[in-house]
Amino acid sequence: MADRDKKWDFHLRSLSSSARDSNYATDPASDPSILNSVKGVYELCRSEKSEEHVARIYPQLNKIFQRCVASISQTQTSNGLLLLAILQFFLDFGDRVLHDAEPSLRTFFRSCLSREFADPVVAEATLEFLSSNKIKHLKTFASLLPQFFPLMLKLIAWNGEKLENLFLRVFSGLISPGSLLPLLPALVDLPILVVALEKVEKSSGSLVGSSIASIQKSAAPEMLLALMDEAYTGSTIADGGADSESEDNAPMAASDPLFLDLLKDENDGLAERHWTTPAMSVALQAVISTPLSNRLKEALKIAPRLLDSYFALAVQDANDSLICALIPLIMARYSTLFPDKIFSYEVQRRLLEFMLAVFHQSPHFIALLKKPIVDRLGEAYDNPTKTELALQLCWAVGEYGGGGGSHKDEARELFESLELLLYENLSSRYIVTSIAIVDVLVARSRISDPRVWKRAQDYLGLMSEPAICLSILGPSNEAVQYPGTVDWTEGRKKMIAHIPFHLLGGQEGPPFHDFSFSDILPRE
Repeated sequence: MADRDKKWDFHLRSLSSSARDSNYATDPASDPSILNSVKGVYELCRSEKSEEHVARIYPQLNKIFQRCVASISQTQTSNGLLLLAILQFFLDFGDRVLHDAEPSLRTFFRSCLSREFADPVVAEATLEFLSSNKIKHLKTFASLLPQFFPLMLKLIAWNGEKLENLFLRVFSGLISPGSLLPLLPALVDLPILVVALEKVEKSSGSLVGSSIASIQKSAAPEMLLALMDEAYTGSTIADGGADSESEDNAPMAASDPLFLDLLKDENDGLAERHWTTPAMSVALQAVISTPLSNRLKEALKIAPRLLDSYFALAVQDANDSLICALIPLIMARYSTLFPDKIFSYEVQRRLLEFMLAVFHQSPHFIALLKKPIVDRLGEAYDNPTKTELALQLCWAVGEYGGGGGSHKDEARELFESLELLLYENLSSRYIVTSIAIVDVLVARSRISDPRVWKRAQDYLGLMSEPAICLSILGPSNEAVQYPGTVDWTEGRKKMIAHIPFHLLGGQEGPPFHDFSFSDILPRE
């Protein structure tokens, strides 16, 4: 007992003297003994469970915390570890001294972590702190981490795979109804975040101690008004000019899209704009034309794994409205990714799997999402990636119809879009089978008109031709072409102009072609 009293008196004197010493009063973190004393009094308070000790030491720790925060912008001393130690005291004993820890936590994120996320020691200590207090954060401060998920992504983007396991432990805390949608593009763009951070480092030096977010000069209201003006009038946001530089004199324009959207610290709800600007393509071309940095290579591996956790948590926690709203975002980002083949494949595979799983679980979403689905079908020929997405959507529409009999109008409109796509590209096996399935599903609902059933019979009739059936449903990569089957790679030259599919729609009686398919298919 006497030994513990000596330790207590020693630590208390150390904290008191540092507060009185003018050399440390304005920069407490510069005294290396303070951190040891803060940890010491915390352990004593926890082990002895003394209300008196907690009440006695709290004013000292609160004063040190405020002084650290006030000195951050004027010193190069790292404050992260000291502030985390004090925050742990606030979390565990705040209820005894009537201290609400949430404002202190927000202050730590905004004032300290925004400047020290690139410090590997502070980054690891922050993740350890958040992991050990995860339950308390989720219950008491549920809105905190979702608000600062852009800052947390900076932390993992810059420090890489060595902190990935720790980051995954706290990742669930980043997801909330307000962060679910903006978090998806942020995860997909993790490699581009690395590009932006490396651009800052190259132009303005070490990231440690620099507030990158201050590039925006706290101009959120002005930027929001500018975005509204852009949305309604079509005008563009003007360059920031001389006032657009950060308080750290980083020579970066506030209008740079990589900075406005990727380098913010908080989820402020502003629209994602960086992919719509020419600066993005220029920046990415410059990156991929040179060897990738190790940090960027790690981000290309981490992002798909974070998406796995994201989708698992979304299925578990998000409501139907959010999940439904997520699908158009997935469609929009499917073909807009960092231009690395392996990364694009891994991300696109996960996006497709989640989207198709959602349609399987909730087929009625197809009717609700008719507009974005039709829009994606209209982009089918822009590039191979959009073609693949359109074909997958064709399959989903064919497999799940328009969402059931209660959505017959939406189903019919989707059918017409698929039919148009078929006229333009006969060689797609997905489209032919999807149209037939959709028609059958709609016709069997007993509420559609007889024309739908007749058209379904026409399409299904095509499948009775062995060559057509094998060509559509058979493997597309056969090394040997069997007699009577169509080589769809030659479809544009040999087939499309000769089969009058436009006669199949909206007509009474059988199709008006007077030939057999065997007349135009190759024979041996």
